[in-house]
Amino acid sequence: MGKNSGFFNLNQWKTGVLVLETLQIDGLEEISLEKRLSRLQKVLSECGFTSRRKAEQMIEEGRVTVNGRPAGIGQKVGPKDFIAVDGVKVDTSSSAKKHVYLMLNKPRGYVTTMSDELGRRDITAFTQNVGTRVYPVGRLDRNSEGLLLLTNDGEFANIMMHPRHHVSKRYRVTVRPDITDEQLVALSEGVTLDDGTRTLPADVRIIDRQEGRVVVDITLYEGKNRQIRRMCETVGLEVARLKRVAIGPIRLGMLKVGAWRYLSKEEIDALKAEAGQPSSKNRAPRTRR
Repeated sequence: MGKNSGFFNLNQWKTGVLVLETLQIDGLEEISLEKRLSRLQKVLSECGFTSRRKAEQMIEEGRVTVNGRPAGIGQKVGPKDFIAVDGVKVDTSSSAKKHVYLMLNKPRGYVTTMSDELGRRDITAFTQNVGTRVYPVGRLDRNSEGLLLLTNDGEFANIMMHPRHHVSKRYRVTVRPDITDEQLVALSEGVTLDDGTRTLPADVRIIDRQEGRVVVDITLYEGKNRQIRRMCETVGLEVARLKRVAIGPIRLGMLKVGAWRYLSKEEIDALKAEAGQPSSKNRAPRTRR
């Protein structure tokens, strides 16, 4: 093909990068175009739609399409691809990638989801004025309360929730009736739950003891479903109240019930350090609700 003829020479594919080289059009000088492709689950995570693990689950369930076709795990996509979840287009533009991190003092009686098919009250009642879509990092039971992190940073959420990082979570638990030394030791050393799994050792100490009830401080280093309630049931204790007061170095403090605030850069960095990850590059806003 002559020098003045227009053509594309597809030179190579390599790890998510499509390189188009030697573009010649009517005597124009050669230019190179590079279009970066990323794995689908990473794109869904980075744009703040959901965590990477949840994105993979959605793809496996057949809920995600690319350009109208069912997507696959690890599929590569680019800026011009039309990505949809449950038939609704996902905004993957750069404007959707501004990450926010906040903490909420979740009240009892609300499910830790952004919508509920059963019509139960969910935590969107408290996040409507955040200004961008966020989702919870982990969860608290409907009848539990206290500290809950929310973000649109899927990578951060995945780091915080992944069991290998052992990010600590501290709870103030009121149990009934009284608690024995044997029960304290069992909770501290680990118990075998109803599904046959065994819990990791936990830090357990009594804070207050009154007739018919005891307030216990419990710190976990894992996050099994309804773990504290199941641990207490295993040793014969009833949980009357469960409140999460800390996640890693972040304390609930005096934040009012139902209120939220942004995490500072220092707090985000401290959480990442707890999980053995590098610090944040950008400072998060500190505006308070």
